[in-house]
Amino acid sequence: MLTYRHRIADDAVRVHVPATPAELDAFLAWAQRADERGPIALDTETSGLAIFVDGYALRTVQFGDAHDAWVIHWERGGAFRHAALQVLRQARRFVIHNAAFDWLVLDQCAGVPVEDLAPRTRDTRVMAALVDPRQPQEGGIGTALKPLSAHYLDPAAPDTQGDLTAVFRSLGLTKDTGFAHIDLDHPTYNLYAGLDVLLTARLYPVLRDQLGRLGVRDRLVDYEHEIARVCALMQRRGLLVDQEYTAPLADRLAAEAERFRAVAAVYGVDKIGSSAQIAEALAAMGETLTDRTKGGALSTDKNVLMPLADLDRDWQRIGARTPNPLADAVLRSKRAAKWGGDYATPFMTQLSSAGRIHSSLNPLQARTGRMSVSGPPLQQLPSGDHVIRRSILADPGHVMVSTDFQAVEMRVLAALADVRRMREGFQSGGADFDIHMYTAQLIKGPAATSKDRKLFKGAGFGKVYGGGVGTLARQTGASEEEIRRAVTAYDQAFPEIKRASVRWQREARATGMVTVSATGRRMPLDRDRTYAVVNYQCQSAARDLLGQALLNAEAAGLGDLMCLPIHDEILASVPAGDAREVAREFEKAMTMNLFGVPIVATADIGRRSWGSLYGADY
Repeated sequence: MLTYRHRIADDAVRVHVPATPAELDAFLAWAQRADERGPIALDTETSGLAIFVDGYALRTVQFGDAHDAWVIHWERGGAFRHAALQVLRQARRFVIHNAAFDWLVLDQCAGVPVEDLAPRTRDTRVMAALVDPRQPQEGGIGTALKPLSAHYLDPAAPDTQGDLTAVFRSLGLTKDTGFAHIDLDHPTYNLYAGLDVLLTARLYPVLRDQLGRLGVRDRLVDYEHEIARVCALMQRRGLLVDQEYTAPLADRLAAEAERFRAVAAVYGVDKIGSSAQIAEALAAMGETLTDRTKGGALSTDKNVLMPLADLDRDWQRIGARTPNPLADAVLRSKRAAKWGGDYATPFMTQLSSAGRIHSSLNPLQARTGRMSVSGPPLQQLPSGDHVIRRSILADPGHVMVSTDFQAVEMRVLAALADVRRMREGFQSGGADFDIHMYTAQLIKGPAATSKDRKLFKGAGFGKVYGGGVGTLARQTGASEEEIRRAVTAYDQAFPEIKRASVRWQREARATGMVTVSATGRRMPLDRDRTYAVVNYQCQSAARDLLGQALLNAEAAGLGDLMCLPIHDEILASVPAGDAREVAREFEKAMTMNLFGVPIVATADIGRRSWGSLYGADY
């Protein structure tokens, strides 16, 4: 038996590594005692992060409590695997940091299903996010294990990642290849593996007490673990890729990027990423730039270039001006390069043996709880284009169904701020009620035009998302003066919004600059951006409605069909013959009531590809 000794917060801790099958008896005896005392901390070491690619391997499984860790070498097979599986299957409770990853690893590599392990798990990363969701760059602790341990347990909490990286380097390995190829008996590797469960075991009771002290509801903690489980199941399912379509797509996008790069060069921009060159060339063309970066340079980011190219957020012509050809070329070159690099190429290089991509779902990405999808980042696809989505297919014999909340941000705003006239409109208008035309007619009268609708839609979203006059003007194509008048009229029509903002800010100042959502989520505010409280409240409530919709859909027997949560939408692969009936069931799962305001959803039935919901013909 190899035993490594260390200290955490002046306490002696031990990392045990059984070297022979006979030494596993001590591990099993410890596990029985630890299970009686409370949750066992659990972790894995693997060959990397891409769980679903060919050749992926589980190397070790770690178990621990506050003083003892056991590193079981799964890679050795035989009795080592049997012992680890015995504890994995029989222990009553586990605590894991970033549980979804280890659930999926053990599901894929050890045959322990997510459905079996998740109900027995508490995730310290989820708990930490409910205590304080901010990342270090936002003034928070973050949700990574080592910073949390340094904050709550020991300022000198051991971080052997650096030591391990140095070992990888000394062996001629990189950080990416080291975990797969380092010798299983390397002492730094085993110490690294064991310390993580020791820290997790110690962190759990601290975070549990913090949640209690702050008054975070147990129901919210349970809810977030359920959402994490459902997201892990969707990640396990993955999305089927049309390889015949996608393989040439990256080349086509590269050619498009180069074509528009050549157009930019005609106007004196030979480095498409050089903001200084773009700014100089635009000035020579008679354009006036006013926005500046934090460093003081003229900004030429997307928010600046889109209005110059006369494009809205969906890349449709606004009709407000003659498009600037340089701004248009820069935007299109960058977009094609991004689509190729972030989507088309990864779709092909990250395929599982079943021809699927398994994007990672983070159900607690933002401080509002907003979900994200990464690797590839499928939530960031533009809403008005089918090119990338065409790569994703429903299962054989299936079609894609997308069920989307209708105007959920404005419905949530009406409910939370108790906006009387909005509530009345939503309550009497039915599922097809158009809040933005309703607002335009309320303010401008029955003769309100589509331009008026767009103007007041921008003003409404400015209330929800906190956009300033300049930003709203760029997005809508209206002048800043038109936006100012629209916002003033909006405030007069719906005075409850401003009153709610003032009330929420006042409450936050009385509670340490933290606003609490309708579900009890704590969201720290930045002192120089307290106006964002409306955005935080609305975005958090909308996110929790989506989370509840996922649980409702699963309870209705639709869990195996769900593929992805995308903002306010659930994407599903549905048997073609049952599509209409299943679509109605998804609509039911997403139909709710928030403080008297109806939350409704509409399902769209496509063809085989996700892109068919956006205009693709397949």
